[in-house]
Amino acid sequence: MLQKSLTGIRWKSLFAPWQELDWQLLILTIGLTLLGGVMIRSTELNAGQADWWSHWVIGGIGLVLALFMARSRYENLLNWHWIIYGMINVSLVAVMFVGTTANGSQRWLGVAGFHVQPSEFAKIGLIITLAAILHSQPASTLTMVFKVLGVAAVPWSFVFLEPNLGTSLVFGAITLGMLYWGNANPGWLLLLISPIVSAILFSFFLPAWFGWMALMVFVGWRSFPWPWSGAVGALALNLLSGGLGNLFWGLLKDYQKDRLTLFLDPDKDPLGGGYHLIQSRIAIGAGQLWGKGLNQGSQTQLHFIPEQHTDFIFSAIGEELGFMGGVLVIVVFWLICLRLVIIAQNAKDNFGSLLAIGVLSMIVFQVIVNIGMNIGLAPITGIPLPLISYARWSLLANFIGIGLVESVANHRHRLRF
Repeated sequence: MLQKSLTGIRWKSLFAPWQELDWQLLILTIGLTLLGGVMIRSTELNAGQADWWSHWVIGGIGLVLALFMARSRYENLLNWHWIIYGMINVSLVAVMFVGTTANGSQRWLGVAGFHVQPSEFAKIGLIITLAAILHSQPASTLTMVFKVLGVAAVPWSFVFLEPNLGTSLVFGAITLGMLYWGNANPGWLLLLISPIVSAILFSFFLPAWFGWMALMVFVGWRSFPWPWSGAVGALALNLLSGGLGNLFWGLLKDYQKDRLTLFLDPDKDPLGGGYHLIQSRIAIGAGQLWGKGLNQGSQTQLHFIPEQHTDFIFSAIGEELGFMGGVLVIVVFWLICLRLVIIAQNAKDNFGSLLAIGVLSMIVFQVIVNIGMNIGLAPITGIPLPLISYARWSLLANFIGIGLVESVANHRHRLRF
């Protein structure tokens, strides 16, 4: 009996640093990573590639990092957030001058024989920086909102100029999500994204643009302490956005323009920019309810979808695991997001709560856009499906983000009686 008691004490002392972890979040994350390796192997089964084991190795490294971060106190990052912010910007500037170019984009840095993608880690750095800023003062004033936007604009501009449109959109989603949780007026956030909506509607459907204009004028009237100034400002902002939309459209690369428009009608270029989307929809439709079976999908095994193991991994899930497999993946992501919200609500301080919401915003946006582009409801933007797609640096960044949130859960206040 004494020996058993001593053994139990040893095991408890071994796991003591992780007693308060959110094990549901960690297990769900590991589960999606394992599924990602299985599906990557299926897409490469007859191609002579073996990236699936690399996916699992990176996932294992990420898990070790996440557990280490969960054991560490996240509050210490408050003293380092400006240094972290400086480091991510320096790395992004370095990409512009000495980075490696592939597929028309300059996104990677050569480090010790590896091609590192700094923009993925910059997302985590931005979350830490914005959480520290909003921890000290909420975004309940316009001054604070503009301060947050100014801080986020610097790394965003570097990523946009790589060019990396998909990741730059993730930066925007992170910023908006954290501003909302940081007590910013929802009307202000709606007005922030209104120029993008106005530019799109102005180009495609003028009646809807006029309706959107009227709505934004009303939002401006209700959201600001000076109703007339708010309404006039909202009107001017959305009037200008039509012309500015054409200007920014001219700054995009041709392949970026195709990605943003061909999802509306991929049959316009069935052998070019629309090919990926057409084949992805065929694969998902062929899976029907239960799928064709693992390693049995014709579109997947015959490689009709180029680079399916990265951005279009969900099409392989849809074909081989069917509608039910796709729904299961979505439900698991929903459960992960639910755990993130619960951790944010139960955090002992604003800094921890904002860290969780930043990671939540990053994951939610990427999941929605990636699945949307696989089924033809969103433009093809090159955003991987978190934890599942073969994207080494994205996978590592996601595990680091989960590790930060686990640290928030592990070091929340404990009740003592």
